[in-house]
Amino acid sequence: MGRGRAKAKQQKVARDLKYNSQFTDLDALQRELGAAAPATTDTFDPDADSGEDGEDWTSSHR
Repeated sequence: MGRGRAKAKQQKVARDLKYNSQFTDLDALQRELGAAAPATTDTFDPDADSGEDGEDWTSSHR
């Protein structure tokens, strides 16, 4: 017993956050969550024909 008032308050806060937040500071959120920007961007290059050791993958793995 007694959970009804607390639950109603939580629902009110959640509803206010969902519908009434007009501005979200994404930079502050990122800092708060401790997310760091990636140092490098590794992308897949389908035209690259050499592996990490410098060998041609297609000729060495047939």
